[in-house]
Amino acid sequence: MTVPVYIGAAIFVLVVTFVVFRVAVRRDYLRSGRLTVLSTFLEYVAICAWVIFGYLNRPPDWPAVHVGATQEIVGWVLFVGGWILTLTGILRLGLGRSHGLKVNALRQTGLYRFSRNPQAVAFFVAILGYLILWPTWRNAGVLVLVAVLLHLMILSEEDHLRDVFGEEYERYCKRVARYVRLKGQSR
Repeated sequence: MTVPVYIGAAIFVLVVTFVVFRVAVRRDYLRSGRLTVLSTFLEYVAICAWVIFGYLNRPPDWPAVHVGATQEIVGWVLFVGGWILTLTGILRLGLGRSHGLKVNALRQTGLYRFSRNPQAVAFFVAILGYLILWPTWRNAGVLVLVAVLLHLMILSEEDHLRDVFGEEYERYCKRVARYVRLKGQSR
């Protein structure tokens, strides 16, 4: 894929992501207080768009990009660990709550003590591991797209959680970082 086509495809994925998370999902949360089946489906379409984008932009000799032993170990630890934490977060929260279909209580325990969005952080870590294993400028672009996708999704979810939980959510936001707070870092 040529650079102009790559950039055009990246812009397309960003536009789709914006429309899904900041328009459709946000509208559902405002109208009915939960996601409809259509918005849930559209979220998956947006996520699949970046997966397809990443696949189409893999190196020509994929997976034969050569990295050192330490880099390979770090990459696999981040990739596998990120996926395990992502799936653990989804399962512990429950599929319905993870996908915005039902919200009955603000989760503040487990991984949610350290991050308001542990699933998103873990997913980003998995993609970072992928970039470390197969370091190409195209995979770096995928990492940036994933970061934007996750951030747009989180902004829509935060708007909804503020509406549903009000002051309780505001207090939670003051205690726990949106992504991850490093030791000594201010809120």
